[in-house]
Amino acid sequence: MASKRNQKKNKRKDHRRHKPCPFCTNPSLEIDYKNFDLLRRFVSERGKIVARRNSGVCAKHQRRLAKEIKRARFLALIPYVVYIYR
Repeated sequence: MASKRNQKKNKRKDHRRHKPCPFCTNPSLEIDYKNFDLLRRFVSERGKIVARRNSGVCAKHQRRLAKEIKRARFLALIPYVVYIYR
């Protein structure tokens, strides 16, 4: 019984390393609403902003990224929603 319990604990501790933030590692990358190609990497094909745990961006840059994506949407550079026809 105790061995099964230890196995479950070991499975929970099996964490993967968080990938480094691309903006922290490369300061030449600038988050700007006009940089459409960069913003597109952090927006899903449905038009949603990709979560921090999936994109690997730190909290500071995720906030700036979300702000610039919303600004680009407001200026109609990026669509709010992408319609998929069936």
